Amino acid sequence: MAAMKRREFLARSIAGAGSLMLGARLPAAESRPAGRYEPYEMVSLGQTNIKLTRIGIGTGMRGGNRQSNHTRLGQERFNALVLGAYERGVRWFDLADLYGTHPYLANALTQIPRKDYVLVSKIWWRRGGIPEPERPDADVVVDRFLKELRTDYLDLILLHCVVSEQWPSELSRQMEILARLKKKGIVRAHGVSCHALGALQACIEEPWVDSVHARINPYGASMDGPAEQVAPVLRQIHDAGKAVVGMKLIGEGRFRDSDEMRDSSVRYALESGCVDTMVVGFEKTEEIDDFAARVRKVETRGVSARARRPHPVGVA
Repeated sequence: MAAMKRREFLARSIAGAGSLMLGARLPAAESRPAGRYEPYEMVSLGQTNIKLTRIGIGTGMRGGNRQSNHTRLGQERFNALVLGAYERGVRWFDLADLYGTHPYLANALTQIPRKDYVLVSKIWWRRGGIPEPERPDADVVVDRFLKELRTDYLDLILLHCVVSEQWPSELSRQMEILARLKKKGIVRAHGVSCHALGALQACIEEPWVDSVHARINPYGASMDGPAEQVAPVLRQIHDAGKAVVGMKLIGEGRFRDSDEMRDSSVRYALESGCVDTMVVGFEKTEEIDDFAARVRKVETRGVSARARRPHPVGVA
């Protein structure tokens, strides 16, 4: 009976994915409430040629040692979450070696054309965190990522959890390798995920950086410093032509029980003028719907209709 239920679930998942491939459409700009943000419209990732939805789904809630709340869902429930996100309009997925979600996502997206979504992953270069003590060079790691994700390229690859203000010199070898992979088209863009204010400040003048994952909310929860210190740095990064991906908008789940705090956090990121897209570690489709509704509450404050027009997924 259990085996039958699993087969029925997978059959429904595949059938649902097939219908998405044939019929799914991103919301047209004209369908949104006038003057409001649309969570599933396509936006530019800084000055890269990558287009992705305004919100993405993270897969690393409580992640470490190649496990997370998302892997702990099991493959079937993970499939339901990912396909539910895709059905709603989410077109990018945030992963990392630390989370162990590469094979899970590859299984979930088997029936979805690769050109229809954006993949972001991160290289764990620090001690601990993953089972092996060795830290191979980035080309070796990326090659493994490609196999795990069953893809020929990664849209964005990050050096995960940089904390030193000297990271550009400390990680220069890996940066050079990733730059070569970018020239070959194996990765489309590269950057860092920052976890300290000094590391974030180093991104401003570093030309190698295409995109930065940065923690942002108005309360300073799980951030690199108080909001009033972090926000000016993010504006400088964005003004330098680099993409900013906002994360920890729900404070690693701390704001789940407060409508006011969730509304304030979403509004803060959107009105900052420096956050290109946002990623949240949704664990239920209901959480995606809740977040999307809060995005739609926020006024665009004069953003032109042309600037808000959706673009094809993944390409300029």
